[in-house]
Formats: sequence, C-alpha cells, structure tokens
Amino acid sequence: MAKDKGQTQQPEEKNSQSRRTMLKALAGIPVLGVFAYELMEKRSYDQLKKTRLIKELGLDDIPAPTKITNAGKGDLLRIGVIGFGNRAVNLAKGLGFMHPDNIKEGRKNGSLDDWLAQENLNVAITGVCDVFDLHAENGLAIARNEAQTGGAKPSGLPVKRYRTYQELLQDDSIDAVVIATPDHHHSRITVDAVEAGKHVYCEKSICVTEDELYRVYDAVKNSDRVFQLGHQITQNVVFQQAKEVIKKDILGKITLIETTTNRNTASGAWIRHLDANGNPKPGSLKTIDWAQWLGDRPKVPFTIDRYYNWTKFFAYDTGMLGQLFSHEYDAVNQLLRIGIPKSVVASGGIYYWKDNREIPDLLQAVFEYPERDLTLLYSASLANSRQRGRVFMGHDASMELGGSLSITADFDSTRYKKKIEEGVIDTNSPMITVSPGSGKIDAVTSATEKYYASRGLTSTMINGRRVDVTHLHLREWINCIRNGGETSANIERAFEEGATIMMANKSYREKRRVEWDPVLRKIV
Repeated sequence: MAKDKGQTQQPEEKNSQSRRTMLKALAGIPVLGVFAYELMEKRSYDQLKKTRLIKELGLDDIPAPTKITNAGKGDLLRIGVIGFGNRAVNLAKGLGFMHPDNIKEGRKNGSLDDWLAQENLNVAITGVCDVFDLHAENGLAIARNEAQTGGAKPSGLPVKRYRTYQELLQDDSIDAVVIATPDHHHSRITVDAVEAGKHVYCEKSICVTEDELYRVYDAVKNSDRVFQLGHQITQNVVFQQAKEVIKKDILGKITLIETTTNRNTASGAWIRHLDANGNPKPGSLKTIDWAQWLGDRPKVPFTIDRYYNWTKFFAYDTGMLGQLFSHEYDAVNQLLRIGIPKSVVASGGIYYWKDNREIPDLLQAVFEYPERDLTLLYSASLANSRQRGRVFMGHDASMELGGSLSITADFDSTRYKKKIEEGVIDTNSPMITVSPGSGKIDAVTSATEKYYASRGLTSTMINGRRVDVTHLHLREWINCIRNGGETSANIERAFEEGATIMMANKSYREKRRVEWDPVLRKIV
C-alpha cells in the first residue's frame, strides 16, 4: 500500500533505508564495503551493550572530575620548609613556587602552562632550613621567586634561612611547616612543631621506630594543629572514583589484595651519591652540618655515600617498607579502611646490590586481617623492573588500580554469571576502565590504558586540565587550616600506616611472625 506524503516513517524503515544508503556508499570498495559496514554495526552494538552494562552496575552516576573551588581565600599563610632536597622542590612547586632557572627553561620549552594555571593558594614560604648550604640556597631562590601561579602577585615578605629547625619553630611569624627531611627526623620535628603551635605537613614515613610512632601520635592528638602525611596519590580523581566502585560492591567480597613495587636501577635502589659521569655529588663537612643531620642517631663519620644514600641504613629509614610500601598501604587503606593487621610475616634479603646497605633489596610481606577475611600481600624487588600492578581481588571481579582503573569480571563470578554466558561480559579483557585522560567511565580498554593502569601517576585530569596531585594534597591541608575539617592523611591514618610498617620491619629484622595487640596498642 502506498504511503501518504505526510506519513511518518517507522524506526525500522529508517534503519533499513540508512543501511541501504550506507551500503551504496561503501559499494565502490569491493568486499570491504559490506565488511566495513558490518564492522561499524558491531562496534555500535558493542558500545550499546557496554553502555547498558555501566548503567546496570550503577556506575553511570559516578561523579566526573569537577571544577576546583578557590582555596586561596583567607589570610596569607606563612610557611617554613624544613629540609629542602628534591622532594621539597616538588612540594614548593605544589605550593606555587619554582626556581627562576626552571621558570626560564619552562618558558622556553612550553612546559609551564599547567603550573601557571595552578590555583594560587595565598601562601608564602618565609622560612627555609637545611643542614646543607647548597640546598638552603636553592630553597631561598625558590621561595623568593616572583613568578606566581594563578596570575597572583608575590607577597613581598622577606625569606629567611634558619640554621636549625628549632630556630625556625621559635619564630612566631611562621604559621605552618612542611617537613621534607630524611625519615629519622620526621617524628621528632613533628612533635616539636605542634608543641610550638605550628600546623604540619610531613612527608612519609611518619617514623623509623615504635617509640617515635607513639610519641608523634600523642603529640598531634593532644594538639589542635592540622596534620597531613604526604601521600598525595590518593588525590587522584581515579582513586576517588575507585571508592565509588568499592561502595557499589562491583567486585564482590574482597579477600585478597596484591601490591607490588619493582625497580631496577641504581637510583631506584637508593644509590644516589654519584652524578651522571660517576663523580661524587657536592657536599662535605664544610658545607653540611653533619652533627645536626645525624640528630639523635649514632655518631658516625661523615661520608657522601651515607648522606645521599641514607635510605640504605636502618638508623635512618625502613627501606622499601617506609619508602615504597607506605604508598601501597595508603592507597589500600584509603579505599577499604583496613587499619592495622592482626599479624605480619616478612622475609627477603640483600640478593643483588652487594654494597654496604643494611636494608633488603628483595622483600615479601603478608599482612593478615582475619576479622575482615582479608590478606594483603606486598612483593618488591630492586633488581627487576617488571610492572605488576596493584590488584583488589573479589569473588565477582578484580580491580587493577594505578593512574587509571580497570575491572575484569571473574570467570566463576556469581553476580555476572548470566552476562558472561550471554557474551555480554568477556572475562578475558576489562569490562570497565576509567581513563586517566578523561576521568570518565568507559567500557573499552586499550594497550595505552593498561599501561597507565599499572602505574601510579603524579597528576590527575580535572576538566581537561592536568593538575599536580601534590598541589591538591597541600591544598587540602591548607583548606583545613583555614576552614576546619579533617585531612585525608590525618594522624589516625598515619598511625595505622606507621604501626603496619613497624610490624613488617620487626618481622623482617627479627625473622619471626609478629602480632598487634589492640588492647595494649603494641606489637608483640
């Protein structure tokens, strides 16, 4: 029957005509015409299935990155930086300060855009303290530089070098301190700082010994100062979205988490006292206050090796546990709030770097949480660079979390059994990913996305702009100083992390299984 001119076409007729039109357009390409169209049809169908899957899982409403609100409102905050090595340089950058030479170079190669667009936090670095003259002078140049983020004008306040951290803490004009010294100073300076009325941002790890852990916890808890531990990776938008994945029970019951760290360079193994030409880096008793650097540690003769490579020695650090596992634990604890384990067994040894180090270059640790039906495994090597990821294993799916996120359904899942049988879910590839570039939920994956997923990043994407996560972490601390509230890496999280690290360190060094006594709050 003929249709009236005004009769509306049905969807099936439209699709049929669209199909014929597309086939005609592709007909000039022998064989590939039909194939290309069928491929397009399949992709469209697959995307429809994936979009439907995301909605069914309740992930379509996961909040995307939002605009960063202004945190610079309020009185100018005057900050003192204690320890101005490489990490402090990055922290200063997060606060909005860079060395004039780096500014000049960045303008030449066009790498300054993200930093210049960074929100101005309305802070001034007015105090610099370092036992090494070279580092102190570098810190002064950074703090005095007039180039500012967010188009702001410099404060005009003078910047002073302090020869000791005690002298800096006695200065009432300084409101808060950033502590970026070697680890064996962290707890002592934090205690002294809060007692002097300063807010504290302290790099990890919070302590090197058990006694230090209890002292710093008590000092911060008994003060009204704002404390933040330096674990900025959890500011990544992908981590925030991973919390939603956990909240919606996408993985099912999680009973096993594997975290890993692999590095295979001399620098990665904390051999850092030589320059690119193999010559010793600068530093001597004339330019380094060695007695102050040692602090309350055993008095030993100065060597450039010990100064730069302090992470190799138990007097100053816990090696891979304090430097590397601390990041892994923080990521897991921020997502699941696992707290302090019931027991820990750690083993390993010095198997590759046969130098004067005391810390192991290979380590395995098992953290048991029987009340959570959960085991956390940590495996690390300083003699191989294979990336092995951070994986949360549930009954229904596994989540690999790094700079991006991917979720793969388990072949024997109960929740996804029907969809697996119907071919809606392929257990051989991720069913859900979150791209670090877009920060949006997607149901497709690629080799590039998988590459990023195996690594933790130092930046995140918000509204199409790359933002430094160290800046975001410092910003959170400053917001809490000005407006109240609790930091994400507060003293409770720091204590849980410190106790967990101390348990693993004690297990490794004493070659035995250790337990946590929750009543006495002690390692036994």
